[in-house]
Amino acid sequence: MGSAKRVAGVVLFAALLACLSNYAAGADISRSVPSLDRGFHLLYSLDFTGAQQVFTSWQQDHPDDPLGPACESAGLLFSEFNRLGVLEAEFYKDDRAFDARQKFTPDPQVRDQFAAALDKAETRAKARLATNANDPDALFTVALSSGLRADYTALIEKRNLASLHFTKQATFWAKQLLAVDPEYYDAHLATGVSQYIIGSMAAPVRWLVRLGGVSGDKAAGIGELQLTAQRGRYLAPFARILLAIAYVREKDKAHARELLISLRQDFPQNPLFTREIGRLDAQP
Repeated sequence: MGSAKRVAGVVLFAALLACLSNYAAGADISRSVPSLDRGFHLLYSLDFTGAQQVFTSWQQDHPDDPLGPACESAGLLFSEFNRLGVLEAEFYKDDRAFDARQKFTPDPQVRDQFAAALDKAETRAKARLATNANDPDALFTVALSSGLRADYTALIEKRNLASLHFTKQATFWAKQLLAVDPEYYDAHLATGVSQYIIGSMAAPVRWLVRLGGVSGDKAAGIGELQLTAQRGRYLAPFARILLAIAYVREKDKAHARELLISLRQDFPQNPLFTREIGRLDAQP
């Protein structure tokens, strides 16, 4: 049973990183992009109030688009993660730290708003997919919605096994998005994280996970993260964050510190990067 919990925890960590990545992957290159792009930048800067103002304004101009409530739900989840300390990288430095994370007490109002926004996003996305199964914004929305539900269930409520259903859904839709357009470089972040985390497992554990239809390769995963970091439109900073975590896990302190310094320069309002640099420097 201990091994099963460990597998669930690691897979769900992959889901967190992968599915948080999907929130920008399908954004349409239109007049909506600058507004949404600004919202995502504010999320990286931990300005959740500002980000929600952007997403609310965007929804008023696009009342039938699934991207609006999807971004709103992502912002709500990031905000709750920040309030509860879930964004601290120390949770992810190794499997033991992740497994030992606590069960948090969520804000009931945020929980209800989060669920309502996801329901709205999914309803709009599925209506679009009924007309066009290759609609990238709709594919992104259903991938995001499943992933955020998995993240909330695992990382706030600490119900690992209950999250696996949403995790599998998110992975399916993310692959569909890549099949529609393999040049959505932001979407490579999702598969890259999954490849790296599962590829890092011990061989018997990888075999158990493979039974669920998921395989992994650590080197390939890092390669995909690097691709997003170099060519991603919206998620290059997020890919750099994940690469920094991967380098910490690989004991490559120099490369991790280099990435964190670049992130601090790009997002000086975010204190997490300075904090993580300090933790690295304090290590022997």
